[in-house]
Amino acid sequence: MTAPQAWDILPHSYTLHNPYAFCHEDYIILAVVSRQTLKSTHTVLTRTQVVSLLKWYDRPHPTRPDRMIPGYDKAHALRTSRMCVAVAAALGYPLSRLRQFEAACLLHDMGRAGLDPVLFGQIWSWAKEQKIPTRPREWRTRYPDTPYGRESHAFIAQYGAALQARGVKLTPAVKDHIDMRLGFARRLKKYLRPVKTAIATIDIPWSPWMERIMLYYYYPEKLERAAAWTHQLAEILVACEQLEAYSNHRRGKDYYARAEESFAAAFTYLRQLTSQRIVSQEVLDLICRLTREGRFTSVLRQARGGTLSPADQQFLQTVSC
Repeated sequence: MTAPQAWDILPHSYTLHNPYAFCHEDYIILAVVSRQTLKSTHTVLTRTQVVSLLKWYDRPHPTRPDRMIPGYDKAHALRTSRMCVAVAAALGYPLSRLRQFEAACLLHDMGRAGLDPVLFGQIWSWAKEQKIPTRPREWRTRYPDTPYGRESHAFIAQYGAALQARGVKLTPAVKDHIDMRLGFARRLKKYLRPVKTAIATIDIPWSPWMERIMLYYYYPEKLERAAAWTHQLAEILVACEQLEAYSNHRRGKDYYARAEESFAAAFTYLRQLTSQRIVSQEVLDLICRLTREGRFTSVLRQARGGTLSPADQQFLQTVSC
């Protein structure tokens, strides 16, 4: 047996088949021997902290307060955070900032807490078919006269009748699910309010920049005057979140009636974000390099439902940006 080549930190939930593994506090630390493609993506928070943060996605049942509805986006948020921390760590960010960054990445979809995937899919797969803008920045591009922050109201005014004709009544739940995209900032603020105080109890300090980077994908204008490092962390979150989302078989099927995922389509979209100056070339190049090195393979395999074809693996090993 050769000497260990790298140390990887994996959550307890991973199944290990390597004799060079031992436990340490909240992690299992694995010495990966002669298999570079098994390098894991990173976490700098403890398992207890991660679980505590993800629980905020769980919401009380609207008609049965004794029941909790498990947060739909938790697995997506977890995989996204692993990739984000790997990228930020490679860029040399200090541990204290990485811890806050990981927390922000884990919470980045809190604006969709309480999501019903069937209802969400009914609304937004239809909107996509009709080529209706589904993000605030896209809505404002097409409808520049819409008052800032009133994108959801404008959507309902313009397309509410068509939705109802399709059989989707404009109930409070439907309006809430429209807000999950076009009113994301308002909804995120609402559901983050109790979190900001509570996370101090798990030894994670809250800073305003954490919320701002969660909003960047939908509201890039909110970071126009931000410090360069804040902007870069926001770019990392957007790029990794979109890479996971484009690879996520369950979300693709539920949200957009997508039959299959394509890594080529995912990276094409990342390049589009670069051309739109949402993601920098530096961040994209690093993501491509880490992908080729196998740093994201396990996460993307999980997003796909557990399997990757030989063609998929070949693409990930050779992707260029």
